[in-house]
Amino acid sequence: MASSAGSLQHPSCALERVLRKLSGKRADTGHIRTCQELLYVLSVDRYTRDANFAVYFQRSINATDSLYDATLTDGDCKVRVSVEPRLNNLIEKNILRCGSTIKNVELYLEENTEGGSVDILVTNLEVDQSADQDAALRALSGVNVKTLPWCAGGAEPSPLPLRSRRGTYLPLWTDNDFFGEMWRDQPPENARERNKTGRPVTLREVRHRFLTDGKLIRGDIRIRILQKSRLMHYGKTDQSCLYPYRAELQVADGSASVTAVLWNSMCVEWYRRLHPGMVLHLSHFRVRESFSHRMGQNPERDIEISLNSSHPEAIISIVSSVSPDWCLPDVPHHFCKGSDLQSIPHGSICDVLGLVIFVGRPECTQIKDRKMDIFRWIQLEDGSSDQPIMVKLYSTSQPDVHSAIQPMAVFVCTRLKLVKGSEFYYLTNTQYTQLYCTGTGRPLTIPYKGIRPFRQFLQWLDQMDENDVMNRSVVGGYFIFPPPPSTLTTFMEEWKEQSGLLRGDELRVRCEKLRYRESQRFCVQCTIGTVEYHHQDDTHLSFLSSSSLTAPTSPGDLPQTRRSTPRPQKRPNPITAGTPKRRRCLPSSEPEEVSESDLSLFDSALEFLIGDERDLDAASDEDGDNDSFFSVDTSPSTSPFSLSQAAMETIPRSFCFRRRHVQASATGLQPSSFQKLLPFEELDSFSPAKFYHGHYTLQLRVLSDRVVLNALFFPASVDTNHWRPLPQTHANSWESILSHGGFSPHIPNPSPVDLMATRSQLANQKFVCVLEACSLGRNRLELVLSRAFLLQS
Repeated sequence: MASSAGSLQHPSCALERVLRKLSGKRADTGHIRTCQELLYVLSVDRYTRDANFAVYFQRSINATDSLYDATLTDGDCKVRVSVEPRLNNLIEKNILRCGSTIKNVELYLEENTEGGSVDILVTNLEVDQSADQDAALRALSGVNVKTLPWCAGGAEPSPLPLRSRRGTYLPLWTDNDFFGEMWRDQPPENARERNKTGRPVTLREVRHRFLTDGKLIRGDIRIRILQKSRLMHYGKTDQSCLYPYRAELQVADGSASVTAVLWNSMCVEWYRRLHPGMVLHLSHFRVRESFSHRMGQNPERDIEISLNSSHPEAIISIVSSVSPDWCLPDVPHHFCKGSDLQSIPHGSICDVLGLVIFVGRPECTQIKDRKMDIFRWIQLEDGSSDQPIMVKLYSTSQPDVHSAIQPMAVFVCTRLKLVKGSEFYYLTNTQYTQLYCTGTGRPLTIPYKGIRPFRQFLQWLDQMDENDVMNRSVVGGYFIFPPPPSTLTTFMEEWKEQSGLLRGDELRVRCEKLRYRESQRFCVQCTIGTVEYHHQDDTHLSFLSSSSLTAPTSPGDLPQTRRSTPRPQKRPNPITAGTPKRRRCLPSSEPEEVSESDLSLFDSALEFLIGDERDLDAASDEDGDNDSFFSVDTSPSTSPFSLSQAAMETIPRSFCFRRRHVQASATGLQPSSFQKLLPFEELDSFSPAKFYHGHYTLQLRVLSDRVVLNALFFPASVDTNHWRPLPQTHANSWESILSHGGFSPHIPNPSPVDLMATRSQLANQKFVCVLEACSLGRNRLELVLSRAFLLQS
């Protein structure tokens, strides 16, 4: 809150009443006032602490490196506050989040000695767990939160972090993306085609002069960007750098190639604007020895070009008219078909092009120093192989593209590394991975349109049956890859470097430490108690404890699988982006605007071939999709392990083209601002994938300390388009299904009725169980059984 105490006016709302009383007691050291009325969280923003942390938070020295600011409202006015770091755990577990209803909020006022203003700190609060998950959306449904006045008529707070000398906020769930309006997607004024006064020099001349006598030739260089790295945030808790960012550009002219490094505020101004293939004019740059040589990674001396905002201030301009006399190299590429991946060696770097058929939900993983990175699985088809191309896609510092990937989009990903195991392989990021995808609403700046791999791909795409692709397209849900092996011996050989078998209480502690959407694998030794089958319409097949086995009397006693008849669909245009997503009103959701263009997949993909970037009109259409869908109860029981039924995030969904932007948001991570917030169960408004009819729940009892937990089991089968079973044939007994993670691909699947009738096979048996844990936020833990290996007595 950037207003002085004297500007506080007579209160007209709950927040102002508390702040007025608090401002009168400000002279009393440590005075705190509690706002007992309900408040709502409009935004949560993250940044890293700096060297002044101990001054601001004297009682939270051992807190995490992240700090959080939040915007709160009572519906009449709003206030910007910083959050006591002892409450960080609530945010990291997505309990305190944008859209939360909170009460008993303790507020503390203190002078900001640097800015001469008043800072407000939230020292404690209660998240109202009894409130409806959408209580804030309902309470503020008729309120324009953007135009709500700031408390006491104060001016809008600074867009900078409140309690750290940082120039930007970070994304809520990762450090490796840009975030906020300060990151420019257009070059600074006068940056394009400025007047050049320096004489042209080549990279070879610059390198030779520096490595010979340590001096720099003054002049301008004309280079092409060949590769662009992800954004690197290097903020340290003992430093107060305003913009602690760097990014690397591999650049070249006709004489040599080097690394150019954007530093600090140059990243904020230029990172979003620069792309591989662009030609730049650089002057006033610095030259130093390359980072790889300084770190001993490369014995040969080389240079790098530093582009700083001072000492001196580098000058960058984009060149749109390129002379052939400059002899600039083209952007290199190495496209591999899906059929090539099996034969090329592990660690190879390649580019891929394909049609998206599966987009997994975003999940988080710890990298180092408790920092998190985001990844999601993408499956592609290119017509060259029966096996899809698997891509484990971490953040590429292209968050606007990364979050908008959808099935039926043409997808290009460059500089991927091939990871090969004993049976399976997939592609994943390198530092220089770049992502291009149709349907994101942004013009494609792909530097090699029209090359032969694209022409071959278009020939295949022209023959595709769009309805078939639509019916096979899947979004979100539980998914792991590569699948664990089918034998205990092989699994333990691969698992030996991980933690061993856990006790039940150790598993509980590990799971409680998981942050929002963090996934991790654990192993426990168990017996299996009750087995339950959950049909997609939330009715149950009979289930009994293994110690009291009674088979169902007849198949007629059990609900049968229902199949919905697909409704004929119009031919969608996967390229055309709809209008910006609107926040959905409660209690009913209004349909999203949808394109009715008659372009086919092939016509749309011509954008890659000929660079057609026409603006296509989108027309509004009511969503007449009447296909049935089934809600799943997500209420946790008393045990922290006991999501006995699949959460809505766990269930794979059929791709809905008409509401594709809403579906992408509903599948994604918790947003940081209220304007992007969807109703809690919006994901459940999308039909489960056509192959999903239900799942099993196995109650496990850990042998070491008798802790009981529920584990979900989703057997893979030939019907699960995006999740293939292992190729080995087996007997489809409970033992073989659990050890293979699914049904045999070469014989018919047993029905749930038949499989439940043989559950006595599990009685009094000991298993090594492989559990995939993922924290879904809001105190919900997903625990999926991926393998259970029988221990022979």
